[in-house]
Amino acid sequence: MKRLWNALFGWMLASAMLAACAAGASAADRTIFLTFDDGPLPGTKNVLSVLSEENVPAALFMVGLHVETIPNGRDLLAEAKSMPLVTVGNHSYSHANNRYRRFYGNTQAVVADMLHANQVLGLTPIVHARLPGRDVFRLPTVSREDLSINVAQWEREWLDYELVAEAGFYLYGWDFEWVHSDDGKPVQSVDRLVSEIDHLFQYGRFTQRGKMILLMHDEMFQDQFDGQGKLQSLIQKLKQRGYAFGDIRSYAPSNP
Repeated sequence: MKRLWNALFGWMLASAMLAACAAGASAADRTIFLTFDDGPLPGTKNVLSVLSEENVPAALFMVGLHVETIPNGRDLLAEAKSMPLVTVGNHSYSHANNRYRRFYGNTQAVVADMLHANQVLGLTPIVHARLPGRDVFRLPTVSREDLSINVAQWEREWLDYELVAEAGFYLYGWDFEWVHSDDGKPVQSVDRLVSEIDHLFQYGRFTQRGKMILLMHDEMFQDQFDGQGKLQSLIQKLKQRGYAFGDIRSYAPSNP
């Protein structure tokens, strides 16, 4: 009887260990990287509050001009930089003045704009960054083009991407976006967004397997849109579904 019990106990222990390993693998294959663009803006404070309360990592790709011109912009930058789970990244100084084709027509000016933003944001290479208006990856082990622009446009711009990367930037695009309207209001409801994320993890192909970079914008999380409540609801629902939240600094290996 004792031998039977020992065998049964061993089988149960092995099963539990296998289940734990499977759960770990599942979480590792379902990782979401929260990223927020264009701050500091109205809404940034709510983003930081939720990230702190939920204790999850995120990257805030900030615009140098906004730091200088938005009320409390420098205070919001300092608060973000003080949070250990938050990576402050470079999203350019001017945001191309939202005239992307013209911006990417001058390679030297693009590099200078990104370096100017580093000065304002207090960042030194290597700097995690996202180009304004371009879904481009340039990392040591990951490179991807923006498939939304045509070949002729890419041929005019590809040198910009390469020289920005060579200037000390890791460039990140995105896999999926929580879309907003022109006034900043989120388009998808939280439940709809979660459903879309579930679907993409089931069928989608990401830049890196099992890793979704989710693009959002700070302005979406203003009080007038119940921004704090919506973002907190999203994170809590994703946690309940077993998703892990990744730190952008560990998104890709540093060495090929």
